[in-house]
Amino acid sequence: MQQVPVSLWTLVAGIVVTAISIWIGQNNTLMPVQASLQAPLVDGFFNVMFTIAIALFLVVEGTIVLFLIQFRRRPGDDTDGVPIEGNLPLEVFWTAIPTVIVLLLGIYSVDVFNRMGGFDPAGHPHSAAHVAHIPGSAIAATLSNTEATTAPTIGIGASPQTLNKPADLVVDVKGIQYAWIFNYPDSGITSGELHIPVGADVQLNLSAQDVIHSFWVPNFRLKQDALPGIPTELRFVATKPGTYPVVCAELCGGYHGSMRTQVIVHTPEEYNSWRTENQIAQQQNLNQVVAVNPADLSTSEFLAPHTHDMGISAATLESVVMRRD
Repeated sequence: MQQVPVSLWTLVAGIVVTAISIWIGQNNTLMPVQASLQAPLVDGFFNVMFTIAIALFLVVEGTIVLFLIQFRRRPGDDTDGVPIEGNLPLEVFWTAIPTVIVLLLGIYSVDVFNRMGGFDPAGHPHSAAHVAHIPGSAIAATLSNTEATTAPTIGIGASPQTLNKPADLVVDVKGIQYAWIFNYPDSGITSGELHIPVGADVQLNLSAQDVIHSFWVPNFRLKQDALPGIPTELRFVATKPGTYPVVCAELCGGYHGSMRTQVIVHTPEEYNSWRTENQIAQQQNLNQVVAVNPADLSTSEFLAPHTHDMGISAATLESVVMRRD
């Protein structure tokens, strides 16, 4: 019986490994539901890396198993193994292949980063520096007094298609221990949750009051640090209505794990309704808001109206503030 050439076995193994790797890499369910225009770009890159990882795993582990079987010690064989000095072509091959893979992945990642708007976050008219969101409102001024007056140069900005175009909706986002506060300059609304319309080009102007926080929406495949004294930006388009978690991904203190909120993606009609209702509700309390100077309030008193939005009780808030102080 004629022995099958090694080259043919290698070809067959290569075809099988390639087919399995591509199928697993392109049909994995490791990522959450896509909900932004940027998500498919990130997932495409992830799937390519996962496909390569599966192929390398099968080749390496398959070779180990094959060698364990083929070159196992036979009964009665007490001889030494065959001395092998090395194989220069093989060493060049397994050094060159990873090098090429890393270079190609690097080029691909730069392209994805560019298409997401990471190269020029300040390349558009900046509309974030609003100080008087509600005329005469002390709270509005307090929430805005640390916003930078220049466009941020760090973050994910407009994509090449929307470069130099203003966003449809601008929201100022402030991270504090341990909550996110969302301020809408165009309507004067302040909320503990992020509400946006589906399909709108949204620009988040991020800042931090105390320590570094990180604004992360897994379903959007977007994450950006909020830095004290340094403005950062996150610009995106939501594509799927729903409620998605917002997580602080930077260790920011003892209660870092509880610094969570949500982004609610509305239909345009639902968003307009939410906007109108909140404008009316907050304007009804305007006299009370103007009469209170946040500078004279303690931390717990200042955050008390937001306990429901933060998902904690007043007692928990008081405990957090006492521990912090």
